[in-house]
Amino acid sequence: MTTDGFTTCLWFDGQAEEAAHHYVSIFDNSAVGRVTRYTEAGPGPAGTVVTVEFTANGQKFIAINGGPEFTFSEAISFQIDCADQDEVDHYWAKLTEGGGEPGPCGWLKDKYGVSWQVVPTELTAMITDPDQEKAARATKAMLSMGKLDIAELRRAYAGG
Repeated sequence: MTTDGFTTCLWFDGQAEEAAHHYVSIFDNSAVGRVTRYTEAGPGPAGTVVTVEFTANGQKFIAINGGPEFTFSEAISFQIDCADQDEVDHYWAKLTEGGGEPGPCGWLKDKYGVSWQVVPTELTAMITDPDQEKAARATKAMLSMGKLDIAELRRAYAGG
């Protein structure tokens, strides 16, 4: 059996096209693709957007205007692995702007309610270090932060 992989479907209440353009504006290797619209057959008003296919950071998505029945929760999130503080700052700022909500430990919700984890790639090595004292210090520092500060994580990890 073969497959072309997975496509994540995000359910919106009328903001599918706006959200697709927003995400494409944030990430490299991104583009908006096919937009489908309701016909006279419905169930939405003819001509309004049903789905928008888009790619964000090379990942395939479909945004659907499904209505108010379902909303996003923290049970599903997207993790962005960041090489440095500039990347952390960039994604944090772009995803919280316009009504997003900062959260603890590098988590945030964007203006659509989608949850994201903006994480420096080196954090995993710190919190899984075999030296339990180093790992505990890094973990404790992370738990005290909203947006993650790599320099502060490094200081805690090193015992400073």
